[in-house]
Amino acid sequence: MKKLLTLATLAAAMGLAACSKNESKDAATAADGSLIVKVGHAAPLTGPQAHLGKDNENGVRLAIDELNARGFEVGGKKVTFQLMSEDDQADPRIATTVAKKFVDDGVHVVIGHLNSGTTIPASRIYNDAGIVEVSPSATNPKYTQQGYKGAFRVMANDVQQGLALGEFAVKDMAAKKIAIIDDRTAYGQGLADEFEKAVKANGGTVIVREFTNDKASDFTAILTKIKGTAPDLVFFGGMDGQGAPMARQMKTLGLTAKFLGGDGIHTAEFMKLAGPAAEGVTASLPGVPLESMPHGSEFKQKFEAKYGVIQLYAPYCYDAMMVIAEAMKRAGSIEPARYQPELAKTNHDGVTARIGFDAKGDLTGGAITVYRVEGGEWKVLRTLGGAPVVAPVPSTVPAAPAVAK
Repeated sequence: MKKLLTLATLAAAMGLAACSKNESKDAATAADGSLIVKVGHAAPLTGPQAHLGKDNENGVRLAIDELNARGFEVGGKKVTFQLMSEDDQADPRIATTVAKKFVDDGVHVVIGHLNSGTTIPASRIYNDAGIVEVSPSATNPKYTQQGYKGAFRVMANDVQQGLALGEFAVKDMAAKKIAIIDDRTAYGQGLADEFEKAVKANGGTVIVREFTNDKASDFTAILTKIKGTAPDLVFFGGMDGQGAPMARQMKTLGLTAKFLGGDGIHTAEFMKLAGPAAEGVTASLPGVPLESMPHGSEFKQKFEAKYGVIQLYAPYCYDAMMVIAEAMKRAGSIEPARYQPELAKTNHDGVTARIGFDAKGDLTGGAITVYRVEGGEWKVLRTLGGAPVVAPVPSTVPAAPAVAK
């Protein structure tokens, strides 16, 4: 009996120690006594997609700086949001290592990853650890089809985007013979698959489908083969690092087909890299144009004053951080198990849209806007779909005052 009591006492002591360790890890305090909320962010911060990764990081950082400056409170306690940003290099293997590091570091939420190919494998690790993940840019539908309660997305997915692009290609761009190229990533191939379905559903014909990879820069062989089929339009599922040289090489080869892509090529970097070949290129972006959003011009002014031109997903990252903060406030807790149900009920007047989530965690009523490069600028052609969330709930995070340049 004495031995049993000793073992019981030892087990209790170990349990208390573990509890104390967890509390110190999950409820650390800053120098001013505020509760520290660790926000993990993951994206490629080096390599050919680094400009997009830094854009994402800065979107999160801007939101965190604003929340901390306001003295944001959760459950009557002041909190300090702490950004922990990691470079996943757009590599699924590195992404899982980053995810494990975030779990070990005791993050309260993850905003990321940038790419679908990194988000999907990392999401399994976050789910197993009970950590909420909000993606601002991963559009492959598989991310939210896994049944993870803590997985959310603040932009339209590839089913919505592919459907809009396929219909637009056939009906608005009058393309009947279409060639498709994808980069074999979860994003590029996934978007191309949905685009192909929509093209066929709208009476178009896919005459050839080719693939490359997200590190390639020479597409001469693929484009030469495609040129021989005389397409009306070439669709590319991939990012700007490949889309830009592809557009240049189409011009060099005299391939006169129209060039269409998704959000991966709708960047300032694409126009910089493609040069004159960018003119006339068409691409989509989930959401309505920034200048058409109620808070879009305000966000643009604030962001560009601190970080320069917006590349692509920064507004979505900003919105992701704000809906997380609101959910924590409503729940009165920074613990994922407590605030996740509130996050699922989100109805937030964001920069990019009125944000609400369906049962899977996808954005409801996601609009898609189609743009074309004209005179060296992305010009709006048309916005497709999108609907506001019903019964709007007043924001618990007040709008920040405009920041002058």
